[in-house]
This record gives sequence, C-alpha cells and structure tokens, in this order.
Amino acid sequence: MDLNLIRILAPEIILICTALILLLLDLLVKRKETVAFAGIIGALLSFYVNIRLCALGWSGSTLSGMFVFDGYANFFKLIFYINIILTIFISLKYMALDGASFGEYYALILFASSGMMIMASAVDLIVLYLGLELMALSTYILTGITRKHLRSSEAAVKYFFLGAFSSAFLLYGISLTYGLTGTTNLKEIAIALQGLNLLENPILSLVLIFMIVAFGFKIALVPFHMWAPDVYEGAPTPVTAFMSIGPKAAGFAVLGRVLFDAFGAMHIQWSQILIPLSIITMAAGNIIAIAQTNIKRMLAYSSIAHAGYALLGIIAGTSGGLSGMMSYMLIYAFMNIGAFAVVIMLRSEGFRGEELSDYEGLAKSHPLASAVMLILMFSLTGIPPTAGFIAKFYIFMEAVRAGYLPLVIVAVIFSAISAFFYLRVIMYMYMKEPQKEVSLSTTPALYIALAATAAAILIMGVFPSLLIELAKMSAMGF
Repeated sequence: MDLNLIRILAPEIILICTALILLLLDLLVKRKETVAFAGIIGALLSFYVNIRLCALGWSGSTLSGMFVFDGYANFFKLIFYINIILTIFISLKYMALDGASFGEYYALILFASSGMMIMASAVDLIVLYLGLELMALSTYILTGITRKHLRSSEAAVKYFFLGAFSSAFLLYGISLTYGLTGTTNLKEIAIALQGLNLLENPILSLVLIFMIVAFGFKIALVPFHMWAPDVYEGAPTPVTAFMSIGPKAAGFAVLGRVLFDAFGAMHIQWSQILIPLSIITMAAGNIIAIAQTNIKRMLAYSSIAHAGYALLGIIAGTSGGLSGMMSYMLIYAFMNIGAFAVVIMLRSEGFRGEELSDYEGLAKSHPLASAVMLILMFSLTGIPPTAGFIAKFYIFMEAVRAGYLPLVIVAVIFSAISAFFYLRVIMYMYMKEPQKEVSLSTTPALYIALAATAAAILIMGVFPSLLIELAKMSAMGF
C-alpha cells in the first residue's frame, strides 16, 4: 500500500467516506439533524487530518505528480471546510421549513466540497476536470433539491445546461493542450510551451480562451455570468450561500494554478484578456445590482462584482497578487455566508424574507439581527474597520505594485458605486418604519453561524496580519 498516496489524499478520502456514511445513516435515523451533525463531525475530522499534516511540515505529490499537498491548496481547503460547516449550520431550520430536509442534502454538500478540494490540489488537467465534475454534478442536484418549488427546478435546469456548456469549453481546451504539448501535467505544459509566442500560435490562443471561458463560468465573470442571478434566486437560500462561496473559490484556485503554473511565462498576454473581463464584471455586477429589489438577486450581482475585484490578484501576476486573491476569497466567504444567514433568519411559514421591503424597520423589532446585517453590508462595501476593507485594500495595493494603477482606479470607482445598494439595505432597516410584523426563525446553530461570521469579519478587520501572513506563506510556491 502506498502510504504517500494515503497521506496526501487522506482529507479527501475522509470527506467522501463521510458522505457515503451519511447516505446510509439517512436510512437508519428519522431525525435529519443527526445526519447533519454527523456531516459536521466528518468535516472536522478531515480538517484535523489536514491541519495535522501541515503541522508536521508534510508536503508532496502523488498519482504520478498529478495531485499535490501544498500551502496553496490547503489555504483553499480551509475555505471549503468553513463553507461546509457554516452551510450545515444555516440549513437545519430552513430545509425543514422548505420541506426538503433530506439526508442526501448533507451528503451532496460533502461530495461537492470534496470535488472542490480535488480541484485545489490538482496539477493535472484530467484530475482537475474530474474534481470539477464531482463538484458541478453535486451542485446541480442541490440547486433543484426542493422539487416542489418550480423556480428551484427551473434554476437547476438552467445551471445544468450552462454548466455542461462550460465543461465542453474546458474539454476542448484540455484536448488542444494535449495535442500541442503531449501532456496534461501543468509543469510539463509550461516546459513544452517555452519559446512559443501566444500571438503567433492560434492554437495556443484558443487554449487560453477556452480555459478562461470555462473557469470564468465557475466564478461568474461577465459575460459568462448569465446563470448566477436566476440560480441564486431559485435555489434554496442555504444552497445559494454554499454555491456563492465554494465553486467560486474553487474556480479561482484552478484559474490561479493553471495560469501561473502552465502559462506563467505568458502573463503579459493572458493578463490582457483578463483586464477587460475584470472591468466589465465590476461594471455589470455593481450597476445591475442597483436595480434589484430581491436580496438574493442583489447578492448574486454583488458576487459577480466581487469576482471582478478578486481577479485583480491574478492579473497582477505576482506571488503578492495571488496571496491577495486568496485572502480576499477567505474574507468573502465569511461576508457572503453571513449575509445569506440573515436572509434565512427571516424565513418563516408563508414568509420568505427575500424582498428589500421585508427589511423595513427591522432594527426596531430585531436590533441584534440588524446589527449583524449592518456589519456584513459595511464589510461587503469595504468600509473599515471590517475585513472587507482589508480584502480590497490588500488586493488593490498588490495590483498597484504590479503596475496596474488605472485598473485599480476603476475598481475603486465601482467599489464606491456598490455602496448605494449595500447601504440601501441598512437604510431600510434603520430609517424606515416597519410595515409588517417580522418574526425571526432562529436556532442555536444559526446563532452560532451568525456570531462566527460577524466575529471573524471584525477580528480580521482589526487584526489582519495573521491572515495576510498565512496567505503569503501559502502562495510562496508560485
């Protein structure tokens, strides 16, 4: 037995085995909360093994160099673990109210997350694709898991067809890469491409375009964002929270690894493709969000805009820019899942709490929930002393150091525009009179998730050095 293989794959093996156990446990117990907490235990065990291997200073590769255990992958795996645990916490009451308290729901969260972890560690395009499909197929099912709701089924169908379309682009890119270089290993691709000029090789240009289109879909870059607003609105809110963080972080993980590892020598060329994508993504996300009255659609366009900001770290093409993108994604995870947790808190029988008008006068009847939402909206805007300010400041500074000052000025302008729709939520809560009585749907697990997200945002905003140093150490391999 290859001990090296078991060591490197141990976190993923534990997560997948836990998901399989949950499917069996669902048949044996009536209370789905038992299945949910078993899923949390499995995720914590996988996280402990991962941390233990890191503490021992262990790193390496397996499967003939196709799968690695390194700081870059482990940083993203931290995001995936946070996403799993907080998503399960905010799901318990909501899924019961929605009539979708299925045991397989929690198994699918673990299957999707294990696919994301495989993507983060993949240094071969075939392994990357397998991880992506495991993640994608699981999230398609999660989107349509509330079968009695037409909008959920519609969102799942849209997501599936557009996801299949993006997978086709990735497979074409992989095929052309293999035909051009004779390998699918990222390091070997970089060696094979030495001396080739992107502008003089149309096949190489197609490879990069296909790859960016495929990963652009996963991170919801404009114009590959068409699925996001409808899917975010139609999916159950906990699933929306899960999808807004996990697949986006996994998409950025593989985009960074593929571009830096395989096409790093062509940074000047591929950055020229990403710059206009970043600008139109920030523009469309922020401007269209202004017109939204549904909170979930507003957060969907907000998520699109944040993809444009985070892309600045990859455009910079430096280790500092990469670490800026990584810290941005971790902070974004806490901000977004916290915002969706507040939306879930307003969900009750016959009341969804998804419209902006539902938040009128909320501060008068529920001051604590309003205070948490205020912190989250401030952080998404980028107002100090929240972590959102640190995320934007760090990634903007790294882009400036790399020579992209005009692009950063554009990003700052659109960040200022975003204040309108984020602070509008605060205005509705604090400056309007309540038009209806709103009762909060609370559970201890939901309180824990909200407290964790608010505390993390404030702590990282006031004491950011630990996060920044962790991101820099994790990105040192590039």
